[in-house]
Amino acid sequence: MSYTNDYIAQAKRILDCLDVVVIERIVGLIAKLRQEGGRLFFLGVGGSAANASHAVNDFRKIALVEAYAPTDNVAELTARTNDEGWESVFVQWLRGSRLSNKDMIFVLSVGGGDLERNISPNLVRAIQYAKQASAKICGIVGRDGGYTAKTADACVIVPTIDAATVTPHAEAFQAVIWHLIVTHPLLLAAPMKWESVPGQVAR
Repeated sequence: MSYTNDYIAQAKRILDCLDVVVIERIVGLIAKLRQEGGRLFFLGVGGSAANASHAVNDFRKIALVEAYAPTDNVAELTARTNDEGWESVFVQWLRGSRLSNKDMIFVLSVGGGDLERNISPNLVRAIQYAKQASAKICGIVGRDGGYTAKTADACVIVPTIDAATVTPHAEAFQAVIWHLIVTHPLLLAAPMKWESVPGQVAR
């Protein structure tokens, strides 16, 4: 089989392996957060940072959840990195945002963070800070889920089908899963443009 066929076959297997119970648990937690006036903070680095920005847009616009991502403010992010260090950059941003027990951090990551191997230590420190603040923690991560999966209230793990395609599948399925969550009937609050335009439905 060609690489394209292999890649698509892997994606199908991942879909079949996703933990529906965990996804529904995240939906419930975010619905409760919205009802209680809490805020949703998306954290990610690299491609996951871009996904975090997209997710913020969707949750604000479609689900009417107050959402933010520290990586959307390049000036503040680089200033904190320069002055305080990369490892603490999300912690200091969350501290400045007065993270509380009404709020949630939502980690998007390929590996979920690992202090021992110095992989995404900023995510680990942010999770530790969120625990101290009694904020909820959710995530969509790949591999074995790392520190995020060990400590989160609910974490979807994108299963590894092929070690050579961990990153593209993890980052792609972050989008698949958060789009599922934000359009879930328990969260959907505002009509989306194309869903309201009559058109042909593929069958």
